[in-house]
Amino acid sequence: MPSKRRLRWVAIPLGIAAVVALAGCSPTELHGFLPGFVEDGPAATNQTERVGSLWTNSWIVLLIVGLITWGLMGWAAVAYRRRKGQTGLPVQMRYNMPIEIFYTVIPLVLVMAMFFFTARDQAAIETQWGDDAEVEITAIGKQWAFDFMYDGEEDDLSDAVWTMGIQAQPDENGNVDVEELPTLVLPVDKKVHISLQSRDVIHSFWIIDFLYKKDMYIGKDNSWSFIPTRVGEYAGKCAELCGEYHSMMLFNVKVVEQDEYDAYIESLRDEGNTGDINDAYDRLSNFPGTGASTGTDAEDEGE
Repeated sequence: MPSKRRLRWVAIPLGIAAVVALAGCSPTELHGFLPGFVEDGPAATNQTERVGSLWTNSWIVLLIVGLITWGLMGWAAVAYRRRKGQTGLPVQMRYNMPIEIFYTVIPLVLVMAMFFFTARDQAAIETQWGDDAEVEITAIGKQWAFDFMYDGEEDDLSDAVWTMGIQAQPDENGNVDVEELPTLVLPVDKKVHISLQSRDVIHSFWIIDFLYKKDMYIGKDNSWSFIPTRVGEYAGKCAELCGEYHSMMLFNVKVVEQDEYDAYIESLRDEGNTGDINDAYDRLSNFPGTGASTGTDAEDEGE
């Protein structure tokens, strides 16, 4: 009885300390130091919390399983070690049915549970807005940059506006001016649907803080629906090895208020970047050191 009391008096303060330590964690720490979370404010998108929770909880379960496994291995090594004076092999056992059942059933339950939660979250993340989307954008990957076209109807792209990007242009010290990178502008708290396409090889569209990425294929469109929930600037890149300058295939994402987004769309229209972007596209404008093409230059080159 005294030993149980001692254990209780040890366990209670340890439990309180663990609760206090976890309560003091920031959102980033609680989500395994993943990007996309801040001390005060919402996650980067409506899906970021879901992805972060799936990732963190999976690691917690795996860590618990690992600790139990390592503990049992250590216990077996100590309990069944060769004692002083013993020689030869220990008594050999063919099997132990309860243990056989245990280490067959438990991993099966764990795998099924992880599959269920992964499939559930993936189904929610992959749900597309369809006609409910408030913002329609087409992102096009190319060697080695991104183009963005905004709000064009599939059957009529006359009202669409666009920007053409070039790959990162590092200086002699290898530094990249992020202001010169292609920039995707999104309105905050709006249902965004992005159609993902490729002009040449397979690329991968990855906004790091959004905790999600999707491949871009040639001849097979992909899509992604989400709601940006926090104003700010985020980094993006291609996450699929796509050629010599893959590491330079970078872009920016700016999540802004609706009025700033509307002003940006109008500025593109004033610059003459209107219509179907494919009519003005010239792949040669993306070669290293050529600089970005304006709408007028691109159209002239296309001719």
